[in-house]
Amino acid sequence: MPEIPDVDPDLLASGHVRAERSGAVLTVTLDRPQARNAQTPTTWRALAAIGESLDDDVRVVVLRAEGESFSAGLDRAMFGEGLPGEPGLLELARMAGDQLDETIAAFQRGFTWLADERVISIAAVQGHAVGAGFQLALACDLRIVADDAKFAMRETSLGLVPDLTGTAPLVRAIGYSRALEVCVTGRWIGAEEASRIGLASLRVERADLAQAVDDLVAALTAPDAGAVRETKALLAGATGRSDAEQHAAERAAQGRRLAALAALVANAGK
Repeated sequence: MPEIPDVDPDLLASGHVRAERSGAVLTVTLDRPQARNAQTPTTWRALAAIGESLDDDVRVVVLRAEGESFSAGLDRAMFGEGLPGEPGLLELARMAGDQLDETIAAFQRGFTWLADERVISIAAVQGHAVGAGFQLALACDLRIVADDAKFAMRETSLGLVPDLTGTAPLVRAIGYSRALEVCVTGRWIGAEEASRIGLASLRVERADLAQAVDDLVAALTAPDAGAVRETKALLAGATGRSDAEQHAAERAAQGRRLAALAALVANAGK
């Protein structure tokens, strides 16, 4: 598959990320298997750059990882002074409020683009998905997990909080009470439980993970692109609207779809 031309290849390489486009499908791969795909701020900058390169022809984003684990979370070197050129936790602790806020906001941009209303994002998770790895999977709309997948949110054991956009999607997926328990205890969630409580859309054997993703991609790209995007927007905004507001949003979306279909019929008759 061709690489994405608008993203600096050196940034991708230093962030240990690959991005390949095939038609309407963009596949993003964490490619640091020797470190269980541990993440750094460069990883997040690379992911953010991929998000900034999105165009309207991309319909599905698949986020996957090489090796035995999806992502073991933050690179352990970041727990001190950090890696060369990267702020570690100690440097972050010394930052003033506004500077720290801006720094973390930049980190979060590596995650937020996966919720873009133009695409449906899928995380294909095998092995460990810990901390930042868990939050990266949560940033996606859908999660398919191999039977060896294990999730854990370990930030509180370090005196920290999950700050890479994972808290809201976790609550939406499994509810407030369970999300609180998972985050505070830092316990493992295995593949069977993830499927049972709604964290995962599908659980498959490890050998079947790639095929299951391919099958889902085919199903997601079969319907009309405009209808899929309008539907995602309706569902994504539903919890923030009253019933009356949601009903109005449905009417407006259907109006746009009917207008698009009418224009398509009119153009076909020319």
